Amino acid sequence: MPTAIVVGAEGQDGALLSELLRTQGYRVVPVGRHGAVDITRPDDVTELVTGLRPDEVYLLAAVHGSSQDAVVDPVQLSHRSYAVNTLAAVHFLEAVGRHSPATRLFYAASSHVFGEPDTPVQDERTPLRPTSVYGISKAAGLLHCRAYRARGVFASVGILYSHESPLRRPGFVSRKIVDAAVRIQRGEADRLVLGSLTAVVDWGYAPDYVEAMKRILSLEAPADYVVASGVRHTVGDFVATAFAAVGLDWRDHVEENAAVLTRPDIPLVGDASRLRAATGWRPSVDFPSMVRALLRAAGATLV
Repeated sequence: MPTAIVVGAEGQDGALLSELLRTQGYRVVPVGRHGAVDITRPDDVTELVTGLRPDEVYLLAAVHGSSQDAVVDPVQLSHRSYAVNTLAAVHFLEAVGRHSPATRLFYAASSHVFGEPDTPVQDERTPLRPTSVYGISKAAGLLHCRAYRARGVFASVGILYSHESPLRRPGFVSRKIVDAAVRIQRGEADRLVLGSLTAVVDWGYAPDYVEAMKRILSLEAPADYVVASGVRHTVGDFVATAFAAVGLDWRDHVEENAAVLTRPDIPLVGDASRLRAATGWRPSVDFPSMVRALLRAAGATLV
C-alpha cells in the first residue's frame, strides 16, 4: 500500500485530496495545525519523513486570506507566511533529499506568484512578480522546489488558480455569495455587500484541482504546471448565476462597496495547456454547474 503525507489535511484541498488518495488505495498520513508534527520545525519534519519514507508528499498548507479579510499586522503576517508557505517546504525538500530520495513531492503554489502580469493569461513561462506577502512566500517556495529539483529531488509544483468547493472557508467571496443567497432565499437576510462586482477570477472546482495534483506526481519527471480553468468570470457573474439559481434577482439584494476590500483584486487567468498535454487533465465541472453544486451543498432550493 503506497503512503502519502498530506500537509494541510484540515483545509479544503487537503481534505479532498486525502479522500481521493484513500479511494485509490493509499495510506494517508494527515498533517495539520493541531497534530503532533510542527512543519515549522525541521527536526519534526525530518523525523516524520525518515520514519515513513513516504511514496508521496503533498504540501498544501498555507497562510492566506481573501481580499475582504481584516487587515493584520504585516510583520506578524510575514513571519507566519514564510514559516508555513516557504520554510516548511524547505524542511520537507531537505528531508526528502537526504533521507527519502524515492519520495515524490508536490508543492501547491498560487496564481499570486505572478502578481501584476503583463499578459492577460499566464502560463509556466510568465515571470514571477508577486506583490503580496502570500505571493512572495509562495514564489519563494516554488523557487526552492526548482533548486532542489536541480539536485535530483522529485519536486513538482502546481500553480493553482482559484478553486472552490463546499469546504471553502467563509471568508472567501465565493462562500459569502453562496451563503448570502441561501439566507436571502430563506428570508433570514436581505442584503449582500461586496467589494467589487467587476473583479475578474479564473474559477475552478476544487475536486478537479486535487485530481490534477495526483496526476502531476504520476508523471515521469517533475516540473511546474499551471492548474486553471482558463475562463474569465467576474464576481458579478458569480452573483448573477447564484441568485438566479435560487430564483432571485441579484439586483434587489446586492450592493457594491469598495471600502470592504482590504487589498486590490488583480485579474489572473491561467493557461493549463501544459498540464492538459502532459496528463490529459480537463475540468469536469463548468462554472454554472460549480455554482449550483456549492448552493446545493449549502442547502439551497434550486430552480
